[in-house]
Amino acid sequence: MAHLRWPIRLTRVGMAAERALRAFWPALAILMAALSPLMFGWQDELPMEAVWTFAVLTVLGFAIAVGWGARRFRWPSWDAAVGRVDASLPGRPISAIADQQASGVTDSASVAVWQAHQRRMAERTRTARAVQPDMNIASRDPYGLRYIALIFFVTGLLFGSLWRVGTVGEVVAGGGGQQLATGPVWEGWIEPPAYTGKPSLYLADIPPGPLSVPEGSAVTLRLYGDVGALTVAETVSGRTEDVGAASEAQQSFVVTQDGRLAIEGEGGAEWQIRVLADQPPEVELSGPVEVEATGEMAQPFRASDDYAVVTGRAVIALDPEQADRRHGLAIDPEAREPLVIDLPMPFTGDAAEFEERLIDDFSQHPFANLPVTMTLTVADDVGQEGATEPVEMILPGRRFFQPIARAVIEQRRDLLWNRENAERVTQILRAVAYEPEGFFPNETTYLRLNFTIRQLAAATEDGATLSDETRDEVAQALWDLAIQLEEGTLADARERLARAQERLEEAMRNGASDEEIAELMQELREAMNDYMRMLAENAPEGENQTDQPDMSENSMEITQDELQALMDRIQELMEEGRMAEAMELMEQLNQLMENLQVTQGEGQGGPGQQSMEDLSETLRDQQELSDEAFRDLQDQFNGRDPQQGQDGQPGQPQPGQSPGQAEQQGQQGQGQSPGDQPNSQQGQQDGQGAGGEGSLADRQQALRDELNRQRGNLPSLDGEAADQAGDALDRAEGAMDEAEEALRSDDLAGAIDRQGEAMDALREGMRALGEALAENRMQEPGQGMQQGNADGRLEPSRRDPLGREFGNQGQMGTEENLLQGQDVYRRAEELLQELRRRAGEQERPDQELQYLKRLLERF
Repeated sequence: MAHLRWPIRLTRVGMAAERALRAFWPALAILMAALSPLMFGWQDELPMEAVWTFAVLTVLGFAIAVGWGARRFRWPSWDAAVGRVDASLPGRPISAIADQQASGVTDSASVAVWQAHQRRMAERTRTARAVQPDMNIASRDPYGLRYIALIFFVTGLLFGSLWRVGTVGEVVAGGGGQQLATGPVWEGWIEPPAYTGKPSLYLADIPPGPLSVPEGSAVTLRLYGDVGALTVAETVSGRTEDVGAASEAQQSFVVTQDGRLAIEGEGGAEWQIRVLADQPPEVELSGPVEVEATGEMAQPFRASDDYAVVTGRAVIALDPEQADRRHGLAIDPEAREPLVIDLPMPFTGDAAEFEERLIDDFSQHPFANLPVTMTLTVADDVGQEGATEPVEMILPGRRFFQPIARAVIEQRRDLLWNRENAERVTQILRAVAYEPEGFFPNETTYLRLNFTIRQLAAATEDGATLSDETRDEVAQALWDLAIQLEEGTLADARERLARAQERLEEAMRNGASDEEIAELMQELREAMNDYMRMLAENAPEGENQTDQPDMSENSMEITQDELQALMDRIQELMEEGRMAEAMELMEQLNQLMENLQVTQGEGQGGPGQQSMEDLSETLRDQQELSDEAFRDLQDQFNGRDPQQGQDGQPGQPQPGQSPGQAEQQGQQGQGQSPGDQPNSQQGQQDGQGAGGEGSLADRQQALRDELNRQRGNLPSLDGEAADQAGDALDRAEGAMDEAEEALRSDDLAGAIDRQGEAMDALREGMRALGEALAENRMQEPGQGMQQGNADGRLEPSRRDPLGREFGNQGQMGTEENLLQGQDVYRRAEELLQELRRRAGEQERPDQELQYLKRLLERF
């Protein structure tokens, strides 16, 4: 049975290894544990007595372990190997073949059966394979000592050197005499700069010959033995001064150039060092600048270095030669320092090559919307810099579409261009404010502009030079005024819708970007939703009292989905540049909104509607009171008595005013504010002689009392919207109380701020109350809106099991816009870019930078 020979031999070898491991594992563990400290060079640092003790204990322990293993080790016999192979086969066929027939040897049938059995067993032996040894000795080493020794040994191999083990004999033999017999020894290391991330090199493990190292690497050499037996010769440091003796026991220097490094003497070595120069970093723009509708810019760039880029900056300088040097830009600009912005650097990942985006908003900077040159510069750890070529561009900034706002921003630009434009800016702003009727959305914006004009005129009176503080203050006031004119503070949804339509039409005529179109369309959609909700809430009682809409012959029904589809089509045409077709659809949308009526069922009036009307009246009275307080503040600034009218003499025209406006303001000074309504409660109470601060405070107190009465008459509503309405009205009442105290203390500026807070809270309360009333009507039987009504709501019965409404085409949706007009993914990207921008500003406190780093690592 020759086919069993090799399986049995291999099994026998495995059994021998198994028995050897079980017998000699203590000796192997002692050997590995003893070599570990020797590879670290402990023998060179410890006292001679400690080295001797360690050597004796190691040798003694190893000898005992080897003797113990030799007594227990037995070489496996052939029969033992045969038995293990036989045991691995089913039925133990090898033993079966060796058996003899005990009975029936004279019976031919019995003999035939036995022979068949023998043949079957012989055939089964052909499947025999070598049996793997059992190397598990956990039962003999319950504490895992062999693993501890293995860890020490592997650590010594990784961080030490086997060459150091050879020095044990020298130390044990007593030093000098043995050194002379075996020759002197040395050690050396080359440590590259930390920023390279390269490991240290142990020269004893590196064969002589060419060797490449990074520039700035530190070389450390140690020479042992008699002084002068070994010397160091090198030309890589370039040293000419403070060069020590070549035979010093310890030497250190830095590699600065290609050259030769040699340890001369018996057992020395020599290397030809080649320096790997540190290349300067590189940076380039990786794409065109991206501009958001709000004026925020994002400039992608790509930076790389052979090791790592550590810092970067963008330098933006004005390029006056490329500007349109007309009007306010005709004179030379004032000298301004270039704008320097830190580039964002990656916190995680490879800093040797990366792509990032410079994100910032320069809308309020004097360079906004003017020709500039932008240069990106990056630096590495050694201070080498790489820069892009200056790129000519128009520095992105916010664009304004409202005509007055655009004029104000242009004059602000001219004032920041050169303060010598101050007189010209004053004249142009007076021309803009000459006939305010029809141009300014409310009186507050006109008064703010008039106040700024007078401040600028007073600062430049008699040819005085405008100071930096006054210039910056006027520029900030003009910016705030332009924002107010552009965005508006309209309480009435119809006016807000008309303003959104006007801005969109202006954008069509002036050629807006895709981002600006998207923002304006979103504003139009929000204004449309507010307007249709206003129609649903303010429908006159008694109109369309039937359950079915009053559809006349020439009327048509349009749903909110159809209106949204129409606005989507307008946006699509504008983005494709088909402005003529977009203007036609816009005109159709305007006509639809002018003729739009809401269809509703019974019971749309009631206490809730009356509360909305009362709050709207309170909001108008608060606006009028705030306007009058602002006029009095303006009079105080100009040194006039607020009791005498707008400018001291009623009916006298002022700079930038028409005679009709002056006459109107003269009437206002007598106690009638221009926005008073005949049914204004507070205006009827204090309409006469309300010019002084005491009278204003009394009117503010009466207005607060009226709001308190209205809060007590609010209908009982449930839901989150109702809670928000109550909280907003609480804040409004508190702000009114603070405004009253400020008026009684003659603090008109503080009173105006508190009145603004009260108006904002009133608007928020009215919106929340409208939503609460709408939710309450949807939950009451018979109070739902008919299918196809203007605000797109359907009957309460048409809800899915989760309480969501079905749309007109069968779609499902929530009852309100949960994102509040925002794209959640775009918003998340904006937040991430803002985190990266702030993280790249190295002047921020370390604690804040660490917090930003943790945020970026997490998200």
